[in-house]
Amino acid sequence: MRISVLSKKLWCVHKQLILVLTPLVFLPLLFTLPEKEGKCLYVVVLMAMFWCTEALPLAVTAMLPVCLFPTLGILPAKKICPQYFIETNFLFLSGLVLASSIEEWGLHRRIALKVLSIVGVKPAWLILGMMLTSSFLSMWLSNTATTAMMLPIANAILESLFGDLETLKQKCKSVEDHENVSSVKLHSLPSVPTEKQMMATEGTDTPELTDPRTAEESRAEAQYQLKVWKGFLICIPYAASIGGTATLTGTAPNLILIGQLKSYFPDCDLINFGSWFAFAFPLMLLFLFLGWLWIAFLYGGLNTRLCITKQDRRTQAEARAKALIKEDYRKLGPINFAEGAISFFFVLFAVLLFTRDPKFVTGWSVFFKKGYVSDAVTGVIIVSILFFFPSQKPSLRWWSDPQALNTPYVPLLSWKKVQESVPWNIIMLLGGGFAMAKACEESGLASWMGGHLQPLAQVPPAAAVMLITAFLACFTEFASNTATIIIFLPVIAELAINVSVNPLYFMIPATVGCSYAFMLPVSTPPNSIAFASGHLMVKDMVKTGFVMNILGILSVTLAMNTWGIAMFNLNTYPEWALPFNKSALVTNAHLSVAQSLNATL
Repeated sequence: MRISVLSKKLWCVHKQLILVLTPLVFLPLLFTLPEKEGKCLYVVVLMAMFWCTEALPLAVTAMLPVCLFPTLGILPAKKICPQYFIETNFLFLSGLVLASSIEEWGLHRRIALKVLSIVGVKPAWLILGMMLTSSFLSMWLSNTATTAMMLPIANAILESLFGDLETLKQKCKSVEDHENVSSVKLHSLPSVPTEKQMMATEGTDTPELTDPRTAEESRAEAQYQLKVWKGFLICIPYAASIGGTATLTGTAPNLILIGQLKSYFPDCDLINFGSWFAFAFPLMLLFLFLGWLWIAFLYGGLNTRLCITKQDRRTQAEARAKALIKEDYRKLGPINFAEGAISFFFVLFAVLLFTRDPKFVTGWSVFFKKGYVSDAVTGVIIVSILFFFPSQKPSLRWWSDPQALNTPYVPLLSWKKVQESVPWNIIMLLGGGFAMAKACEESGLASWMGGHLQPLAQVPPAAAVMLITAFLACFTEFASNTATIIIFLPVIAELAINVSVNPLYFMIPATVGCSYAFMLPVSTPPNSIAFASGHLMVKDMVKTGFVMNILGILSVTLAMNTWGIAMFNLNTYPEWALPFNKSALVTNAHLSVAQSLNATL
């Protein structure tokens, strides 16, 4: 009894204990390693522990470099602080602000309902529609916001298909008397229909069929419906995580890759919004399709009903769900001026980012001084317009009509809305990652760790890609994807240099793999939101997520060794990846040759 009481008390203060004990436990690093590398590793380990355990808020841990690196003599504050708002952060902020405007005017809900009305209402097609919509929205919105928006839509459709969830669960647990079987509804609708169900069935004159089956068959049907319900709920966070990898602004690890590439390899200009999309979008579609097949197979969506139409109770339920989707879309009304304007700027934002410097053709950036215009410039220009562009259609009559209402001018977006909806802590987290990467580079820690990973040079590069992706996909199950990529990307870059492999060949799969966290509710906020609905169990996520991880690893490996090699020329070691000391040696050699030639002449 005393042990259990003590353990409970220790758990109550476990975060405080971690904050106190972690610096003491890892103190020997300061004395057993080279001075500067040891100090930097000490800070990295502290931050990694605090990030993984969340002993401090993630954003607070991200600010530790500002106080620890200068006081330990690793880097001066004037080099650390600018890392918190480099141009990559501005690109990310632009994406978040644009997402705020989309949410403000409900454009995301219109897109979701339209896609669902197109794909159909059979369970497998609806799961596909949910996944396509969630992945598309998460390319531009945050994964968390996408999941939070899609789950209520999914629940409304499921209620029209299968009725009340609690009634459905009760039917799965107990077999009713055979005498009462005929009165049991196949789709477990509640005895008193809800307003939503009455609305969905309004106007349909299909006669209600009796259910002649046994209680055991009725329970089996209820269990099938509950499986489909779980499939709906679990596919949304998974699709949101997959979709976020398709664009640079879709998820934080992609931007960390860009930031660290600019820090480690300033001459590397292969990765921008357009080139990343060209690589990652086909990968997203491939993984999304494989994930849909797996989820639909596991949760009962793949069956002959996909191709054959039957007139039974399931058909009636599907008709109700279709009516519900159409009714919800009808309630939105026609597209108003604000939605049209947001759609225009959204498309313009994407087109300008794609065409700035697409590599395979000349982009519009050639009209400006070389190296001056980046993706961040494009993003800030577009979102700045949103703060003064009108949300109502302008009219010249208003100026000359004294009877017209003098309503206040309302722009598409207000700063108050941005303050409320933008997750500023993620921007701080990005900055902390860039500060850590800068310190690892300047202190020599990344080179020191890369040298100790030399034995991995014996592993074939293709196998190394698979191992790196698998390791980070497993590690990110227990830590945030942003913290994971911040910790490991500098080491992976140095590993590639030490084994003479194109750094992008290791860094890209590591970045994508960090977003493939499917097995645990705590792995990502979208997983947590779906799990918090109370309808999923941990074993459901583990069973589904384990295979999803395998499919993701195989998809990334295939992408890297096919179109990835062709796009980024990954089978050669690039000049921009030469370490500083090698570049200096080459430069000195060229100078010596030039001096010799001059002396000869």
